[in-house]
Amino acid sequence: MTIPNLNKIYPRSNDYQTVYLKNVITIANIKVGDYTIYNDFYDDSRNFEKNNVLYHYPINNDKLIIGKFCSIACRAKFLMTSGNHTMKSLSTYTFPIFGEEWNETLDPKEAWDNKGDIEIGNDVWIGYEAIIMSGVKIGDGAIIGTRAVVTKDVSPYTIVGGVPAKGIKKRYDDDTIAKLLKIKWWNWPYEKIQANIKYIQSGNIDKLK
Repeated sequence: MTIPNLNKIYPRSNDYQTVYLKNVITIANIKVGDYTIYNDFYDDSRNFEKNNVLYHYPINNDKLIIGKFCSIACRAKFLMTSGNHTMKSLSTYTFPIFGEEWNETLDPKEAWDNKGDIEIGNDVWIGYEAIIMSGVKIGDGAIIGTRAVVTKDVSPYTIVGGVPAKGIKKRYDDDTIAKLLKIKWWNWPYEKIQANIKYIQSGNIDKLK
């Protein structure tokens, strides 16, 4: 049995559109779990940080956290803190970041409302050109529809879509979801996942062991 090399960039031979995302990340405030993939057929998938994680300025120390076994489709976007012009001010103009023009005592961080980190669970599928807004938390096993704009948290194993994204349905009944969240198969060692792939693929949760 050959265990996959988790340090390689491309999971498949001769496929240069799909990358193991964690291996193209260089920014400390982006954390990605094992086996999570990103596919891009317009641009180089290795440019994820530049093209897909937007308004991510170090001054805010906000984080993008993505779990294991996620599937992120082409041109999905993550809009970080600096995309949120403050609503506490009487003006949405970002005066504080232009302190040299207006008032050098202004704190640049006051230009934006920091809604917190974006946290994506495990085994999440994010569809083509979907947008995830700052502060959103997406639970394990969720599915984000094509071009959805996610402004609120998404529960585990829930399908959402639309602008703004709203719940469409749960993928499974509550009992099955509870079992999946307890099993956490994505944390299993490679050998155990491989031995159970046929049951995972067929949806036979009672056979997982």
